[in-house]
Amino acid sequence: MTIDPAILFGTPTPRVDGVAKVTGAARYGSDEPLASPAFACLVTSDIARGRITGFDLGAAKAVPGVLDILTHDTVGNQVKTPPGPDGGPTPTTLESDRIWHDGQIIAIVVANTFEAATEAVSRVRVSTVSEPPTASFDSPGTEVKAVAAARNGSAPKEDQTAKKAAADAAFAVAPVKVDARYATPPQHHNPMELFTTTCSWDGPKLTIYEPSQFMWGLKSAVARQLGIDPSDVRTVSRFVGGAFGSRGNVTSRTAWVALAAKRLGRPIKLVPTRAQGFTIATFRAETRQHVRLSATADGKLTSVFHEGWEVSSRPSSYKVAGNKATSRLYAAPSIATAVNVVHADRATPGFMRAPAETPYMFALESAMDELSYMLNMDPIELRRVNDTQTDPVSGLSFSSRLLMPCFDQAAEKFGWKQRNPKPGSMQDGAWLVGYGCATSFYPNNIGPAAARISLMASGRANVAMAAHELGTGAYTTIAITAAHALGLKVVDVAVQLGDSDLPPVPAAGGSNNAASTTHAVVKACEEVRRRLAEAAVAAEDSPFHGADPATLTLVEGRLQNANGQSEPLSRAVPRTGGRLEVYAENLPAGLPASAMAQLYDGRAMMSRGDSRKDVTAYAFGAHCVEVRVHSLTREIRVPRVVSAFASGHIINPTTARSQYMGGIIWGISSALHEATEVDPASARLINTNLADYMVPVNADIPSIEIIMVPEDDRRVNPLGVKGIGEIGIVGMNAAVANAVFHATGKRLRELPLRAEHLL
Repeated sequence: MTIDPAILFGTPTPRVDGVAKVTGAARYGSDEPLASPAFACLVTSDIARGRITGFDLGAAKAVPGVLDILTHDTVGNQVKTPPGPDGGPTPTTLESDRIWHDGQIIAIVVANTFEAATEAVSRVRVSTVSEPPTASFDSPGTEVKAVAAARNGSAPKEDQTAKKAAADAAFAVAPVKVDARYATPPQHHNPMELFTTTCSWDGPKLTIYEPSQFMWGLKSAVARQLGIDPSDVRTVSRFVGGAFGSRGNVTSRTAWVALAAKRLGRPIKLVPTRAQGFTIATFRAETRQHVRLSATADGKLTSVFHEGWEVSSRPSSYKVAGNKATSRLYAAPSIATAVNVVHADRATPGFMRAPAETPYMFALESAMDELSYMLNMDPIELRRVNDTQTDPVSGLSFSSRLLMPCFDQAAEKFGWKQRNPKPGSMQDGAWLVGYGCATSFYPNNIGPAAARISLMASGRANVAMAAHELGTGAYTTIAITAAHALGLKVVDVAVQLGDSDLPPVPAAGGSNNAASTTHAVVKACEEVRRRLAEAAVAAEDSPFHGADPATLTLVEGRLQNANGQSEPLSRAVPRTGGRLEVYAENLPAGLPASAMAQLYDGRAMMSRGDSRKDVTAYAFGAHCVEVRVHSLTREIRVPRVVSAFASGHIINPTTARSQYMGGIIWGISSALHEATEVDPASARLINTNLADYMVPVNADIPSIEIIMVPEDDRRVNPLGVKGIGEIGIVGMNAAVANAVFHATGKRLRELPLRAEHLL
């Protein structure tokens, strides 16, 4: 690309969609105005394992306004099984009489009003035969399957065995070692916007209004489920009220709502309850982890072993296998990993912001902290000793790695040097004070994407692409990119997103959204400039007649050469035929030529930072955390966080700060607050509400300081853009746990950290 990213990025810019959001003009999935919609409500299972033997629907159908009730008896064979987070089919809705988990959708009631549908749901009677369910780890009846070889890239089993043997041997003779086990709980998404679906048919054409992270993926998947042509399906999601992975896959409900709308011949809106959101969407599965680290007396690691166990549903093989990431973090001659999936009678887990790194980095970074105390070494210095510019797994160089500059800047701002290294030695009145730190990192991913740009003679431009505004600021980053590449003001660029009628982009997950979309936009802008320039040099009335088109640029709404000669777009654009419209695609290096066609087919292919053949590409960061633990009650507070991140070129510092801060807050929440409670006897979820499912409030998060370490990495991608959506949360739970140990001298290895664990 010929456009310098330094020209494009780095100027703090208010959200272009800010007014629409704060005034209520922004339309979310269930806000779409439709003529005479009916309303759907869900009937969900109250057992976790068994079969449905019958429905008594008489009382429900007698409710005035009830129009239809869908069950497996009436529609079970009319929708194909949706793909789960692992890509394979996951039959957990109305396909059969089988009940796979608590809260499974087993019937859908449709009525003229929401109130009638709700009343009818309460009158549905379901007869079931219950089987003894398996809730989680240690429950009888679990199925444990080792999947490490398939996930960690070393396919041959003997290779994994050899790595394990080498790590065992190094561990056995090392003078300093950590051998510890850690655990993280199940956690659930609770985005502000509920998991809504609205479907409307116009003849053979289906329109789905649903919050989604992958417009073209949802379009194609539902078409396959219904057995119709994808060209007959349109998905719309202009704004998403929070996603974090929960809206990354086709849902278990969408096709059924579409079927209900077709049966009735009128639009249908489904707005599930908050409690149902715990069981009809994916979640972060609980893990158990075993970490063994060995080191020389000067702190250099000699071996790293990281094994995980993750809960999944019976029919799914989904796993996050986060030790693929942790094995790449520090230099060590012997590294071995293993992952095991524990199948239980639970809903299928899935992506949840920083899916792999959030639970697995808790274990690794806690173990590194434990090692630092065994060595009597500062925790930051231990990381410095084991820092590396070479990927210890692949042997490739990192495209860039500013981990220690992040630690140095965070520590300086935080006042890390004031830390007394002895646990329990710092106190302020009744509060024990602790300082903790942890590394943060996340792979840099980028996918193929397309964009359509229209430039008018008035000097205004329109950018259209099926990208996703999840609250991250996508409208603004795309507007900034196009405006600066076209030499316009941001206010002169209109952006259309969230509609599968627009050119496709990959799923907004894995922190690829900004890199994928901006590269496509810049390609389109370069083509706009080229066409304007070629038309100008060919025109006899142009001041640039006969010049080299490559010497012309776009500046402040004018076509200009190096000598300062210019003409307004009102003269330049008409030479191209009036309104200039350009479509462009960007195919990242390393991806096959078929990747764009696959994207149009609803399948996202990505160039992932941890599996490239030229470099290993990650963003890095460092957290420094202060905790206070009350000496009597053991209440834990986090009054202060300083985090530094090196994440390539920052497109918009204003929204970037919000992204980092949001991740940090969620990391604190992961450490101290969040845990979904599972009844071990019934395998049912207990705290499916925001009164009992703990999340932090303003009083829990007093001060967060963000440092953006400058980084120019042109090897990661031509624009040097790295994702920032997920790196903020990674390592934060460990930093808090490490600070709690420093404050109290008590090591907690299971999340969430609660006062009763310190009594």
